[in-house]
Amino acid sequence: MIYKVIAKPEFEKFIDALVKANLSYGPQQVDTDKDGNPIYQFKEVKAVGDIAFDYTATASSAKHFLTPYRETLSHFTFANGDWEQDISYDSKPLVLIGLRPCDISAINILDDVLLNEHFPSPYYLARRKNTFIIGMDHLPLPDCFCKSLNHHTVTTGFNLFCSDIGDKYYLSINSSKAYNYLKEFDIADPTDEDDCKLIDRRKLIKQSFKTDVEVTGLPSFLDIEFDSPIWTKWGDKCLNCGTCAMVCPTCYCYNMEDRPDIDLKGSSRQKQLYSCNLVDFAEVAGGHNFRPKNGDRLKYRYYHHYLGFAENDNQPICVGCNRCGRACLADINPKDVINDLRMEKESCMICVSPSPDKT
Repeated sequence: MIYKVIAKPEFEKFIDALVKANLSYGPQQVDTDKDGNPIYQFKEVKAVGDIAFDYTATASSAKHFLTPYRETLSHFTFANGDWEQDISYDSKPLVLIGLRPCDISAINILDDVLLNEHFPSPYYLARRKNTFIIGMDHLPLPDCFCKSLNHHTVTTGFNLFCSDIGDKYYLSINSSKAYNYLKEFDIADPTDEDDCKLIDRRKLIKQSFKTDVEVTGLPSFLDIEFDSPIWTKWGDKCLNCGTCAMVCPTCYCYNMEDRPDIDLKGSSRQKQLYSCNLVDFAEVAGGHNFRPKNGDRLKYRYYHHYLGFAENDNQPICVGCNRCGRACLADINPKDVINDLRMEKESCMICVSPSPDKT
């Protein structure tokens, strides 16, 4: 890692040159919510003025640039009683600007699943290796709890990370490509004063979190709460819409289908993002559904995020962005569900049979 500082006007020149030379996406305001708060999304940008550097969080994450809602894995052509298959892993170079630490952490988790395992996805690999990521720190929203999961800072997964220290950005340069880009601009080594400002900035961010979720020992705790009535309580509210999985930066469950061409001379095999909250997710041939109840499906998603992945890779899959809580039409969010489960256990609401008398 190389550390430099750059004045904000010079940084804007750097970004402007970068986006004019590359296909680039950055945060833009696209609408306002019912309370008048701005809604941001990653949109294509042509100049530095198109980017809302002071944005809070995007409604959906940057994962869709790496794992699209729908992608064609292969195409089959039928002719003369035979068939041919065409597979392409091509991906255009892409620049993503302004990712928050929790979103970069989410990409690191996707890397663990889709890139670093025994059978990496070549489609994901092509996109990931052709994506240049510029991260930026920010003050958290009131309902963010990424600090609880230690995702409010990040040290890997980006090419360049920018921390706001007043009239400058403190740059963490994590790739030779980023360093070579920056050499054309006026950057400097950080002074002791810059280092102090960076420490103060990180303290401010850490102290600005208003939401805290107790996750200590959560995997083993959830194992105990498998049959809790809390799952029925929250499951009865769930609308089975799958919105939570679509906006989540780490949900990667998918469905596969073959789609014949209109002329029936070919077919494409397509993969699309899916959700374990959807009614047919656990349905198998013959019509049997292993999770027919809302509460079972909701529980499965929470167990995947906070138990199963944590046991296998020593970390929860949730990064604490709370996009799912904001997007949920039934007002279900991780903080309330986890707190309900903890309160139930701690207040002894579960009926436990007494131990037999000693004989």
